[in-house]
Amino acid sequence: MAKVEARHERAQREGTRLTADVKSKIFNLAWWLKKQGRSEATIKDYTVMLRLLVEAGADLSDPESIKEVLARARKSNSWKIQATAAYTAFLKMQGKRWDLPSYKQTRKLPFIPTEAEIDALIASCGRKTSAFLQLLKETAMRSGEAGRLRWIDVDMERKILTLNEPGKGGTARMFRMSGKLASMLDGLPRYDERVFKNTSDSLRSSFFVSRMLAAKKLGNPRLKRITFHTFRHWKATMEYHKTKDLLYVKEFLGHRRVDNTILYIQLERTLFSVQSDEFHSAAAKTVEDARKLIEAGFEYVTEMDDLKIFRKPK
Repeated sequence: MAKVEARHERAQREGTRLTADVKSKIFNLAWWLKKQGRSEATIKDYTVMLRLLVEAGADLSDPESIKEVLARARKSNSWKIQATAAYTAFLKMQGKRWDLPSYKQTRKLPFIPTEAEIDALIASCGRKTSAFLQLLKETAMRSGEAGRLRWIDVDMERKILTLNEPGKGGTARMFRMSGKLASMLDGLPRYDERVFKNTSDSLRSSFFVSRMLAAKKLGNPRLKRITFHTFRHWKATMEYHKTKDLLYVKEFLGHRRVDNTILYIQLERTLFSVQSDEFHSAAAKTVEDARKLIEAGFEYVTEMDDLKIFRKPK
């Protein structure tokens, strides 16, 4: 333990500098992961984790030092699970194994903003960032998936998007886009085959700044809780509320297993369980009138004087 503490103190003094040997090992891991067919996102996550472990005083050649650093770290269990996976891959590259520590991940319920908050944040961003966010809002793509979208996959005439490079082992899928999104995308420059070229860091930085400014300007600190992935959670919850079809939402999100989709049942029930005591009412004389009211969200109540009465919460 004393050795780890000494390494940790030295790392704190030296900042983020890594030795040439450590940099070489991390580079070798990145190349090995690429040859194994791992995604760019996974490669980046694992190499960043190894850097953080070393900077915290860990010795990559000593599994026990990794355990000690993880035990000291004031991080969530999900962070430690990711770090453990990164180091496991590092050892596997060398044909080694370790007695890895066990951390249980507790899934937290995601923050679901209102649509008004999402729209306000989109409107506060620059042209490129707002187009990216609108894309996330309408399709529930992961940010990495949206970043890989190519112009050849954007059908402006029929307003259809095709996602052929899904992330996390997901399935390819197609989406209809609104006229608003089509217009926003059509207004972007086409310097590259990808719609959002080199967006990973620059777009995220721009988003963070715009989010902070919007939260301050609008006096709504809740906006600071919105991340790229929040859009996916919001859209999935809204789609389940609209359809009550779990398998549809599963396919919409590109999930391989329905277990990952069940979360949105709980979110939808919680968000929409509170009903207002006040209602809008309407009457229908014909089947066509009734159909239009149902499509507008009204529910049937009763019938009197040859009229069908509908209502929906205010």
